[in-house]
Amino acid sequence: MEPMINRIGGEGQVHLLVNHFYDLIETLPQGSRIMEMHQKGHGLSHVRPEQFNFLCGFFGGRRYYHELHGHMNLREIHAHVEIRRQDAEDWLAVMQRAMVETEVAQKEREEIMATFRRAALMLVNTI
Repeated sequence: MEPMINRIGGEGQVHLLVNHFYDLIETLPQGSRIMEMHQKGHGLSHVRPEQFNFLCGFFGGRRYYHELHGHMNLREIHAHVEIRRQDAEDWLAVMQRAMVETEVAQKEREEIMATFRRAALMLVNTI
């Protein structure tokens, strides 16, 4: 089967998705706690390129994040922040909206969101 990155439109679509997602995170109420988490980490200027790097590999394209950091371990990437179930649900809701608004096709969106849901819930580490 063709890699997801190709199915959704390549790296250009990943850039569009990431930028729109973080535009939403920075403006929607669901994004406020996620913004706080990023500010506790490497900051907001760091997050867009790193999300792009990660998602390219996650979607079956070039593994930029792995090339830069030697791994793509989600737990390790997020170990420095407390993540509640509501944080995971907020992230998922904003990502769903970003994919709809950047016109990721429904079939691919459903596949991606199922995988994102498993990953996001795996990262929950506090009540």
